[in-house]
Amino acid sequence: MSTAIIRTLMAELKLPGMSNAFDQAVIDATAHQWSCTEFFDLLLQAEADYRGHRRTARLITAAHLSRHACFEEFDYTAQRSITKAQVKELHSLHWLRQGRPLLLVGQTGVGKTFLAQAAGLQACLNGYSALFLTITEWLERLTLARSSGAYLKFRDKLARPAVLIIDNFGMRKLTAVEAQDLCDILEERTAGQSTIFTTQLPLKHWAEVIADPVIADAIRDRLEHAALTLNITGESYRGVKARQLANPSEAD
Repeated sequence: MSTAIIRTLMAELKLPGMSNAFDQAVIDATAHQWSCTEFFDLLLQAEADYRGHRRTARLITAAHLSRHACFEEFDYTAQRSITKAQVKELHSLHWLRQGRPLLLVGQTGVGKTFLAQAAGLQACLNGYSALFLTITEWLERLTLARSSGAYLKFRDKLARPAVLIIDNFGMRKLTAVEAQDLCDILEERTAGQSTIFTTQLPLKHWAEVIADPVIADAIRDRLEHAALTLNITGESYRGVKARQLANPSEAD
């Protein structure tokens, strides 16, 4: 069978990873006198790697992360309470495999959103689905879904990802209906899934932004005992960058 026919068959069978590796594989197989098994092992691995990379790219795109934050780029120069051991724990994804919620609590600028997005990216890199929404985006989409009769479809969409990230919880107060919607989402998300909240409010103060105290208690109960909570204190990253810009020697 000619090389041209082999390439045509690879295209028809939708094996682009194998096709991309074919020419070099032939050269290497000839030079090193590979067996048929070794030759096909390389081609199959090339196709598996190609599909894995494509799947990861799709997961990252679907996650709607506003930036590709990664744990390796977390800035430890700011004086903050979070430790390298805690960042390593987030990086490990043990909390996700255990299906634990994750609460990142702290004032503006301490890195909550960065860590949440880094956790989402790490999940995608390990084959898990993720979805990032600010609290404002969630409420706006919720209103639109209700008005268009697509509420159940929207709720199902939020129930599916392995990691659901809700950023800046507490920036807007929830009505009783909105709070019930959040409670329903948490209820539908099952074992092996994790919901991440970034917030300036410790969990005990969530009742201040949830109109219905009964629903507030129900939400708190779902999170209080199961969640991995990181309370982050310290100086703002933006303040550190401003100081470094004013005094370039501090960045060295």
